[in-house]
Amino acid sequence: MKKKLMVLCDSEEAYARHMTDYLKQRKELPFELHTYTERAKLISFGHTHQIELLVVSETDYTEEVCHIPVGQVLVLNESGSVKGEGITNINKYQKAEKVYKQIMENCLYCVEGEESAIQGKTETKLIGLYSPVRRCLQTSFGVTLGQMLAESYKTLYISLEHYAGWQEPGGREGKPDLADLLCFAEESGERFYYKLKIMEEKIGKLSYIPPAFAGENLIYVEGRQWLELLARIENQGGYDFIILDISDNIQGVFELLRKCDRIYTITREDRLARAKTDQYEQLLQLYEYEDVLQKTSRQALPYFKNLPEQMEQFTKGDLADYIRHLILDDLEVI
Repeated sequence: MKKKLMVLCDSEEAYARHMTDYLKQRKELPFELHTYTERAKLISFGHTHQIELLVVSETDYTEEVCHIPVGQVLVLNESGSVKGEGITNINKYQKAEKVYKQIMENCLYCVEGEESAIQGKTETKLIGLYSPVRRCLQTSFGVTLGQMLAESYKTLYISLEHYAGWQEPGGREGKPDLADLLCFAEESGERFYYKLKIMEEKIGKLSYIPPAFAGENLIYVEGRQWLELLARIENQGGYDFIILDISDNIQGVFELLRKCDRIYTITREDRLARAKTDQYEQLLQLYEYEDVLQKTSRQALPYFKNLPEQMEQFTKGDLADYIRHLILDDLEVI
């Protein structure tokens, strides 16, 4: 099936070249891309070809361009004043990644049935992180492990914490996050795939889904729904590893752990921590989840001095050295 046509038009040649280079790197882009820096050539092309999506600079969105028959128009706004009645405007002068995500958010409707870059099911390994002990470096451990795996493997990190603390400056309120992806889980294959890729962000080479800003939105999500979401991601995302940072504040914890290929339970050596871990393991046995115990590696972490403050720096330092040996000694067997 031939891809639908997307045209980028901007007479600012440097911008057009930069954005074109970026868009061509996005292998999942569901369009055949054409770029023009001259309006006359765009108009000629538009009257002989069916353009599904036109992304045009505010300067170049002239009356003549308005009359080109296209499926959807997105204007790259330069002045701050909205251009065109009923036309979606995107801030032109922001990071190329943000422009791309806004383009894709506004044209999800037209990818239905489209020949896409859906990866297809791969042999995805699911690594679970769960501990009944609080403040045990579970997230630091997981993000470090994820970044190390991402150096060689396509890796996705998903945090199920209610207060993950990953907000950007100014917060993530109102921006798409894990709760939105859950709402999208029943969409068609193409729409779900592109929604996943739009939401995917990076820490170094590690991909992650922004954690839910309002954690209470996750309270009523059933274990079955989490499993269905994971199955969609496994079947379509093309990831080698998915790291699942599991919180007590969700339903279906034991079911999610059973789904994992490997589980890391971070423990501490004080009396209360040992009692909590023992109680958790007794419950697994009582509820017939012995298989979870068999897949679990207990990690009593030593004391680490001067842990990096920025997640991008987690691959350096004592914790990173500890996990680097763990990867070599443990994860090769799963």
